[in-house]
Amino acid sequence: MTDLELQQLRREKWRLDGKPIRTIEQARAFLEEVGFCLMYPKRPALLVPTFIGAFVGSDSRLPEWQHAFKDPRAAEATELMVRLLRERNAFEANLFDENNGFLVTASAFPYFYALMGERNPKQAPKAGSRSAYSALACDAFELISRDGPISKEKLQGALGGSVSLPALDGALGELWSRLRITRVDYKAGEGSIWDVLYRWAPEAVKQGIGLSVQEALTALLSKYLDCVIAIEQSDLEIFFGNFVARSRVKDAVNALLAARELSFVHVSGRSMLQITPEKAPVVPAPIPRPKERSTTRWTGKQQSRKPV
Repeated sequence: MTDLELQQLRREKWRLDGKPIRTIEQARAFLEEVGFCLMYPKRPALLVPTFIGAFVGSDSRLPEWQHAFKDPRAAEATELMVRLLRERNAFEANLFDENNGFLVTASAFPYFYALMGERNPKQAPKAGSRSAYSALACDAFELISRDGPISKEKLQGALGGSVSLPALDGALGELWSRLRITRVDYKAGEGSIWDVLYRWAPEAVKQGIGLSVQEALTALLSKYLDCVIAIEQSDLEIFFGNFVARSRVKDAVNALLAARELSFVHVSGRSMLQITPEKAPVVPAPIPRPKERSTTRWTGKQQSRKPV
C-alpha cells in the first residue's frame, strides 16, 4: 500500500470524496461507520474524521470552532448533529476540547464510558483538596440531577447571579470531561441543554459499568483502526493516551497481535498496524475425471469402439 492509496481509502470512509451527508439517515450511518469523530478540525491535527468534513464532503477550507459562528455550513451541520443527540443516536463528550465536541455513536459509547466514566454515577461528587471537582461543579451537578434537563442560562440563575458564565463553563467542563453530565440539546435563546448522563442514557451507562477497561480499550482500538485503515503504533498510543495510560494501550495492542486480530502492513516503507484482513476462502481445484477406457469390437466387415 502507498501513502496515496491510504489517504484515498480514508477520504472515502470519512466522506471527504465529494459525497456529503445531508439527511439524518446519512449522518447516523456515517457516525456508525467511523465510530467517533470531532465536530471540527483540531490544531495540531488529530487523526480522526470530522462531522463538518463529512457534511461538506471535503476537507478543504473547513472552519475550526473559533470561526464556526460565521460559517453557514457550520450552522447546518450543528443542526444535524443536535438531532443525533436528541434521538440518542450519538453522544457528545468533552475529551479533547469543550468547544469542539467529540461525537461518539451510541453503539461505541459504553466502551468510552468504561474508560472515562464513574463506576457509581448516581453518587454526587464532593469538593475537597483531593477532589477532581470544584465546589461550583458539585453544586451544578446537584441542580442538574434535580431539575435537568436544564439550560445553562437557567442553571446560572438557579446557582445565583454572582456566578459568572466563564466560571460556570469551567464547572460544567469538569463534570462533562468525566461523563457525569452530557449535552442533550441546543435551543436558540437558551443555548445548550444539560442532563446527568445516568438519567439520559441509563442503558449505555449500565453497559459501560459492566465492562472492564481492557475489554473497552480492545474494542475501541479495533474500531479506531477500522476507521483510519492503518496507523503507526506510536500514533495509536498517542491518540488513546488521551484516555488511558499508554502502557495499557501497548498491552491491548500486544494482546490483539497475539490473537491475530491485528497485523502489520507496509505503507510506503513504514510499518503500520491494521485490522487483519479476512482470508479469502480457498476453493479446491476440480479433480479431473478419468478418461473413459474403450475396447475394439470386431464385427467382421467394420470396426466399432464402445466404452467399457
